Amino acid sequence: MLQENSQGKLQEKLSRFVEAQAKEFAVPGVAVGVLCDGREIYASHGVTSLGNPLPVDEKTLFHLASVSKTFTATALMRLVAEGKVELDAPVRRYVPELRLADEQAAAQITVLNLLNHTAGLDWNLIDDGKGDRSLTGLVAKLPELPLIAPPGARASYSQAGYNLAGRIIEKVTGLPFEQAMASLVLEPVGLSDTVYGLTEVMVRKFAVGHNPGEDGEPQAARPWGAFKEGARADNPGGGLASSVSDLLRWARFQLGDGEGVLPASALHRMRERTVRLRASSLGDGLGICWFLHDLDGVQGIGHGGSGNGQFAELLIVPERNFAVVSLANAGPDGYSVNQSVVKWALQHYLGVAQQEAEPVAYDEGRARQVVGRYEIDAMTLDFATDGTRLTLAVDIKPEIRAASDEEMPPGYPAAAIGFLPGDGDGDGDGDGDEYVITEGGLKGQRGYFSRDDSGAVVGVDLAGRLFKRVVEASS
Repeated sequence: MLQENSQGKLQEKLSRFVEAQAKEFAVPGVAVGVLCDGREIYASHGVTSLGNPLPVDEKTLFHLASVSKTFTATALMRLVAEGKVELDAPVRRYVPELRLADEQAAAQITVLNLLNHTAGLDWNLIDDGKGDRSLTGLVAKLPELPLIAPPGARASYSQAGYNLAGRIIEKVTGLPFEQAMASLVLEPVGLSDTVYGLTEVMVRKFAVGHNPGEDGEPQAARPWGAFKEGARADNPGGGLASSVSDLLRWARFQLGDGEGVLPASALHRMRERTVRLRASSLGDGLGICWFLHDLDGVQGIGHGGSGNGQFAELLIVPERNFAVVSLANAGPDGYSVNQSVVKWALQHYLGVAQQEAEPVAYDEGRARQVVGRYEIDAMTLDFATDGTRLTLAVDIKPEIRAASDEEMPPGYPAAAIGFLPGDGDGDGDGDGDEYVITEGGLKGQRGYFSRDDSGAVVGVDLAGRLFKRVVEASS
């Protein structure tokens, strides 16, 4: 247990560290909260917006993006505890109109497959700004979504899967998703500043996202978060806005006994591993929504989120009654700031030191096996080599940018990656096919290349998502 004077010194150190990180990465505003020994410690730096600056503090709202999934999953677990939903039941029991590109998959996908990203669904449907942009409209468009694997075969992070889970909540409760979430989770936990929609955000102090402009200088990101006019289909997977103080309240709830929302056994079940993750910076495995982390022998559960010029990170260490949250309002370097803050807090408050992955020396033969283009519905990954290093560039597809009437965040320019130790003999056993990004806005992200039965590289995982190879580099 930390003594009071030690807590005070650590708070000063935390504040200085947050300020230094924000300045180093030119992030306009950062808000951080730590829950330790039952006490809440806050540190903030900077402003809500470069254009209309207000001081960032623990009550400032940021876009949570995918951290929203932890709320959606908890609401579904309440319905499970109440006997209204079964995790192993097919999704069609609750959404009978579900259709997919493959009828067998549509019949087999279970509720749990959605919650641990093993449904075999690709990342998401592209929002073209037309038609029905509700969850009902999303389900109607799901036959257009590619399938990347049979249900249950592997984990691949899917926004569409969580949005479909939101439709289950609507069907079972008979309420619009946002109203159901307020009744099931947000109001009972006392999260008064955790909200969906611009009408709720705009009456509170909120942070504006920033992205680099053509001149490299940060400019306000539009639209704000996921809140496009009339669009609700992404709310279950990424539509919440919240503050550091509310997120620490959320962490306290997750560390508790369910507080009248659901039994402790159901809440704690969400921390139990349901699937293993390989070579992922997101975690070592997945529970029910939560990514599981082995922190030097101590288990952590967490989730991150990336929005339009905003990044969020939440990590909870149940056996130490500890949590840290970091919110930043600039891309792409807000991610790096958040990761640094979490790492610092673990080391200084818990004495847990995270080891960075060390790549092996560049190998031309191994590099040539993987160079080329890989893609999901909206994004491309380009691996290239100049004979001295292997690089990765990430971008939104040009046709997606061209078809949109809204600003989109910039891509990530080519940055060096390195293979992690392994034989790398290309025999298809996977050994040696893991990598780490060693510079740029995605520094520290890990992934791996996948091969077919012949040993040829056919896909790559990044940020928990499978990208399929579409172009091999010419020799």
